[in-house]
Amino acid sequence: MTTGQRTVTVFVALIAALLVGICGIAQGWPWWAWAVAGVSLCLGVGVLVAGAGRRKELFPPGTLPQAPVPQAERREVRVTRVALPSSADDYDFLFSATVRWCPSEAAAETPAVNAGGLAVDAVLERARAITSARPPSRCALVQHELGGLLATLRPDDSGLVRSMALDVTLTLSDEDQARLDKLAAVRKDEEVWAHERRYEQSRRTYLGEDVLKDTGSAVVWWLNKNDDSVAKTVQDIGLLAQLTSASKNEHVAEPFRHLVPTAATEVPEASRTPSYGPVEEDAVERDAVDLFADFLAAAGLTPDDDVYVFLTEQAAATLKDVDDDLASALRERFDPTDLTEAADGADPDGTDGTDGAAEPGPYG
Repeated sequence: MTTGQRTVTVFVALIAALLVGICGIAQGWPWWAWAVAGVSLCLGVGVLVAGAGRRKELFPPGTLPQAPVPQAERREVRVTRVALPSSADDYDFLFSATVRWCPSEAAAETPAVNAGGLAVDAVLERARAITSARPPSRCALVQHELGGLLATLRPDDSGLVRSMALDVTLTLSDEDQARLDKLAAVRKDEEVWAHERRYEQSRRTYLGEDVLKDTGSAVVWWLNKNDDSVAKTVQDIGLLAQLTSASKNEHVAEPFRHLVPTAATEVPEASRTPSYGPVEEDAVERDAVDLFADFLAAAGLTPDDDVYVFLTEQAAATLKDVDDDLASALRERFDPTDLTEAADGADPDGTDGTDGAAEPGPYG
C-alpha cells in the first residue's frame, strides 16, 4: 500500500466512525448496538485495507523511463556607474545595473568563453543605442525606458549567451547636474528678458509712432485716457505739444508755441549757425572752405576786420604751394585781394602812397 492509499483509508475510516457516532447519539442506541456498530466499522476498515494492498499499481516502479530535465545555468554580475553617451556633447549618463545571463546552446567545438563579459557587453551596447539619442536633462525618464527595454533576455551578436538587466539606475555626475540646472535657469531668465524687451519695444513703437506722432494724435490719446474730460485735455495741450516735440528732438510746432512759455525763447537752428559765402543747404559733407568760414565765425571775425583779411591772405598764400585748388577756392570764397585793395593804396601815415614804391603783397 502506498502512502496515498493509506491516507485515503484513514480518512474514510474517520468519516465512517463520525457518521456512526452521530446516528447512535441521535437514535439513542443501547450499549449492545454501539458494540455491533464498532465491530462492523472495524471489519469494514480491515476489508478496505486488505483490498487496497492487493491492487497493483498501473505503472510499477522502474517501468517509466528516467528523463531528468537539466536546469538552465543562470548567472549575474553587477556593473556600476558606467559612462554612456547622451545626445549632448561632454554630458555622459552613469549606468548601473545587475546583468543576468544564461548560456545558449553552443556547438561542442566552440572554445571556452567568458560568458559574463559577453553578457555585460551586450547589455551596454543595447543601453548605449538608447542613451546616445536622449538628452541628459531627461535622466529619470531615460532610466525607466532602459528598465523596460533591457528587461528581456536577448542573445548577443555571437549567439553564445542571452542577457538582460535588472535594477537599472541612470544618473549624472553632480557637476554635470549643477551645470544643467544653471543652464536651464539662464535659458528661462533669458526667455523672460526677451519677452520683456519685445514688450518694451512694442510700447515705445506705439508711443513714438502712434501716440506721439504729432500733437493732434497725443491730444486724442490723452482725451481717451482721461475719460473724455475735455477741460483737462485742453489744459494739457501745451504739455502734450512739448512732449511730442521732445520725443522727436524738434522744437514745438508754431501753432502750439503760445501754449508753451519756454517755446518763445527758442531760437531756430538755422539762425544759430553762422554761414559765410554760398553754402548749399542740402550738402551732406562740408569742405575745408566751409570749415575755415566756421573758424572765422567762431572767432567773431567779420570781413570788415583787419585780422579777417590778414588770416585769409595768409591761409591762401600758405596753401598755394600745398593745394593750389584749395587756395583758389579760398580766394574765390573770401576774395581777400578785393578787400585789401583800398588798404594797399594808402600808406600808414594816411597818404595815397603814389610817390613811393609799394611792397607787393602775397597775391601781387
